[in-house]
Amino acid sequence: MSDPREAELLRVIEAQRQCLEKQNKEIEQQALEIKILRQKLDALARRLFGKSSEKLDKNQLELLLKLQSEEELTPGKSQASSDLDEEADPEHPAKKRRPFGRKERWPSDLPVVEQVIDPVDVSREPEAWRLIGEEVSEQLDYEPARFFCRRLIRRKYVVRRQVDAVPVIAPLPPVLQERCIAGPGLLAQIIVGKFCDHVPLYRQEGIFESRHRVYLSRQNMARWTGLVADWLKPIYEIIRTGVMGGGYVQVDETPIRYLEPGHGQAKLGYLWTAFHPGRPGSGEVFYHWETGRSAACLERIIPVDFTGTLQCDAYAAYESFARKRTGAPITLAGCWAHTRRGFFEAREQAPQQTFFILRQIRHLYRIEAKLRRQKAGPALRLARRTSESRPIYRRLYKLLLKMKGSGRYLPSTGMAKAIDYATTWSKTRFAQQQSVAKIGYFLGQQARASVAPSFTRSLKTAAATASILLPTYATCSAACLR
Repeated sequence: MSDPREAELLRVIEAQRQCLEKQNKEIEQQALEIKILRQKLDALARRLFGKSSEKLDKNQLELLLKLQSEEELTPGKSQASSDLDEEADPEHPAKKRRPFGRKERWPSDLPVVEQVIDPVDVSREPEAWRLIGEEVSEQLDYEPARFFCRRLIRRKYVVRRQVDAVPVIAPLPPVLQERCIAGPGLLAQIIVGKFCDHVPLYRQEGIFESRHRVYLSRQNMARWTGLVADWLKPIYEIIRTGVMGGGYVQVDETPIRYLEPGHGQAKLGYLWTAFHPGRPGSGEVFYHWETGRSAACLERIIPVDFTGTLQCDAYAAYESFARKRTGAPITLAGCWAHTRRGFFEAREQAPQQTFFILRQIRHLYRIEAKLRRQKAGPALRLARRTSESRPIYRRLYKLLLKMKGSGRYLPSTGMAKAIDYATTWSKTRFAQQQSVAKIGYFLGQQARASVAPSFTRSLKTAAATASILLPTYATCSAACLR
């Protein structure tokens, strides 16, 4: 029979061992949480203070390529360097270097105002002097904007031989509102100043009064902007109908804060962008304002009779909208730029794996860039994607499934999220995208960047007003720029 003190000692040892195991598990869990938080902190710091470009560094790629055999690398220059030298991103092509020399200071068709300057002696006795040449120098000058009163004089006429005839008079030209004092030029200046140059109406009011001695109250200017938006509404609807009538549209949303009276702080709204690239002439885009980003918003954006392909990201609202839609069927297509961004942000967690994945996506980018340069039609685009892009996609998808099933990456890490995003979205969407000739690989970021950022700092109004002014002016401004 064992000693009671020995049994007690064994119980104490076992309790200490269990406590130690528990502490070790807690330490491992805390270390893992610290690692994940550091990754999130690094990603946030890069997003706030790092480069906005997602272009890979040549030196980093060359370090990773040293793991390969020496015969695979070209002497004097690695394959990564040659890949990076080529145009990789069709949405953001590499900028061509400007040739050396002075850049043209102003356009050649700029109006010229000539001013002849003669010596004082010549001006006194011009008949005593003979012109033998001249020296010409140029200066760039600026004529400030000015107000003027446009006086419309409508003359009345009667027929000479008919004394009792009714007098005739020309009708007034179309005006924004009856007895409105604002002319077209003034309205255009107010709208461009507020929505494009970020000059609020109260600042314009002060500028007009202090520099031009013309007083225009901000209340009148606000009412005029609303009236102009109503006038532009038919143009907005025509553009919207054209974008939605092609059977293929790219949709994305941009968060914008707006002021809502009674809440005491800015609320978050969304400027939805619908873009149709590759239409005859140039792409068309229209904007739509909503206070949310649910599937119900898409029901107000996408017409009931729209049928075709909707290209978007993996946000759940698009899946819900397509599943619950009662009208014509819609096919969802993915975006490779969103997929690539996840692996780019997780490149420090698994350098070798992310390098290979990014390199495969780079091959797809190069194929699309070449098709864009060749201005390929649907037949050629379908043939190239079938013969060149589809094998790359299948190879990449098999690798992602293998990495996902290995359990090597924890679900909360950036690498695991990137893999999960790519596999769940690409399985049902990218395969269809490969076989449809007219579908692009990337959402139209240039549609949002061209106009929408110019309006974000100018949105200082209520949601009801923003739903009318912002999309109308943004859409019409984008049409003018194109």
